[in-house]
Amino acid sequence: MYEHKFVKVALSKFKLKPEQDYHQIVYDHEKEGWELVQVFAPGIKSYGMPSFYELIFKRKKQ
Repeated sequence: MYEHKFVKVALSKFKLKPEQDYHQIVYDHEKEGWELVQVFAPGIKSYGMPSFYELIFKRKKQ
């Protein structure tokens, strides 16, 4: 059985750059036993561009 965690990373409005260091988010979660499963970027802004990314992690339940 696994537990999941979803971490939202907002993108700046004009340059569409992440407002947080997503590399560091992944490193920090790996230290806690989380495994990155997927990066989800829903196309919800104009022209189908995302306004955020969602990092999806999983780990075995303890």
